[in-house]
Amino acid sequence: MAIRRVLILGGYGNFGKRIAENLSGTAGTVLLIAGRNADKAEALCRQLAARGSPATLEPAVLDINRATFVDDLRAFAPDLVIHTGGPFQGQDYRVPQACIAIGSHYIDLADDRRFVCDIDSLDDQARARDVLVVAGASSVPGLSSAVIDHFTDQFSALERIDFAIAPGNQAERGEATVHGILSYTGHPFPVFDDGEWRNQYGWMAPRKQDFGPTIGRRWLANINIPDLELFPERYRPVKTVHFQAGLELPVLHLGMVMMAWLAKVGLVRDWSAYTRPIVRASEWFIRSGTDTGGMQINLSGRDHSGQTRHINWLLCAENGEGPYIPTISTIILARKLIAGSLTTRGATPCLGLYSLAEFDQEIRSLAIHHRTEVTDG
Repeated sequence: MAIRRVLILGGYGNFGKRIAENLSGTAGTVLLIAGRNADKAEALCRQLAARGSPATLEPAVLDINRATFVDDLRAFAPDLVIHTGGPFQGQDYRVPQACIAIGSHYIDLADDRRFVCDIDSLDDQARARDVLVVAGASSVPGLSSAVIDHFTDQFSALERIDFAIAPGNQAERGEATVHGILSYTGHPFPVFDDGEWRNQYGWMAPRKQDFGPTIGRRWLANINIPDLELFPERYRPVKTVHFQAGLELPVLHLGMVMMAWLAKVGLVRDWSAYTRPIVRASEWFIRSGTDTGGMQINLSGRDHSGQTRHINWLLCAENGEGPYIPTISTIILARKLIAGSLTTRGATPCLGLYSLAEFDQEIRSLAIHHRTEVTDG
């Protein structure tokens, strides 16, 4: 089916507005900026229209928690729904199921492990309606898997995946993202380590890692993401899949480590209940640090001659453009659906749906760049 009407849930939010800004340049498209706040939706439509957007822009008031949500969504007749309305931790599948029911494609930026990993439970329903349902079209597992896929043919056996994200402190942050992280801070989750599943604790095991001369050394700690479950299967016979992320300012990062310890020993049950005051407190430090962040993926294994090979892929985002990175996977897939070049159907995590070359094409006008180092022996 032709993709003409694209509805962005949370379209005026931290990530939604960046997706809207990008897709508003697509002529012949009707872009519906949707959310519960009509004023914010209308304001973004006016802002984009003032820039000479060739797309038709329409505000849409929509609440996914209303009992009439399916009918409300059907009334807007979208061909594609982009769901940016996190936090996805604890969300059910009402939005993708509603999209399937009305015959609309669906893409989200979910980072919740269960939400993304279990999306294939909707596969039969999506195929029956001839639609594509994609979860996790974001930095992980969307971009992370595109990078690893790009390098897998250099290994006869990929043995270890160790990757990390280090945002700049001045980068814009949303409550939904913070809520998601706080929900597992100090709580256990399984990781694949040396061929076995072992528990590790959210926002613990702090360490420093070098992200190159532009970013420098940054603190990291354990983060629970879908990749930790998806990659051991996708990249067999990999033995270890390890991921961490961190805050640029040591006082904030190590404060989170202390919060994790308090949750681990049972003094605090769930830090996500305090999301709003924690976000407000973090804003006191917003002028500290930098607006530069990055992502690093380290791959180790054996090349086709049996020798040890290590690949380090390092991405750097400057000028405060780091928050664009989680949106790029979704933008690429939306463009491919609109162009008719993405014919995959069913429900799936964002794996194998675009290439690193397509990512490079999308970031060409942004202050985002990456480099690769290969070490043998």
